[in-house]
Amino acid sequence: MHAATLPPPGAPAAARASGKPPVAPEVSGDKLGALINLAGRQRMLSQRIVLQALLSARGQQGAGSTAREALALFTVSHAGLVHGSPQLPGAHFAAIREAYFGALQGDARIREFIALTERTLAAIEDGLRGAEALQQELVASSSPMLDLLNRLTQIYEAEAARHAVVQHQRQQALMADIQTIAKQARIVAFNAQVSAARAGAVGREFAVVADTLTRITGEIESLVSAAVRGTQR
Repeated sequence: MHAATLPPPGAPAAARASGKPPVAPEVSGDKLGALINLAGRQRMLSQRIVLQALLSARGQQGAGSTAREALALFTVSHAGLVHGSPQLPGAHFAAIREAYFGALQGDARIREFIALTERTLAAIEDGLRGAEALQQELVASSSPMLDLLNRLTQIYEAEAARHAVVQHQRQQALMADIQTIAKQARIVAFNAQVSAARAGAVGREFAVVADTLTRITGEIESLVSAAVRGTQR
């Protein structure tokens, strides 16, 4: 069993041609949480891959298969993080695109780690003379890879925090708009009540409507005030 290739077949043609995914729209907090969890799992998988490869070289039964399974999952997850999937938006914000394709070269380095692991496992399985050198190279790459994956996870976490702040600000702005509209409606309702009172018997039915509007706007203001207090806790 071999690891999946990158990018996945479902990636857009532009992504396959350039190695870079298209810019995706802003995603929900839940999606960002899923990206953080997946990025965090990549750290664990990278270390599991190296450990199982070494155990396989020492003849532990099943270690090679375990290493390949972990590598396949690591590869598919990386493709989802970078190029997206039906469940994931891919590298959809500037900081993570810079981390994958800019100075940090995260995508290229992870691809190199995947390729190195493939060569190492193949050499171990075939009993090639260069297997030991490849093992040493794989072990040497383990800590730098973990540092890279930690950095990527931190970038996802920072984006989630930024997203939460933006959503909070938007929510407060929306509630402020609702409060303003409710106050304006209350003024209209008050003026309608005055006009209905002046109209005497003719305005009684209109007065009922004005009273109802006053009650509704009061309820809206109460609900918005409660929501504002909730967001300030």
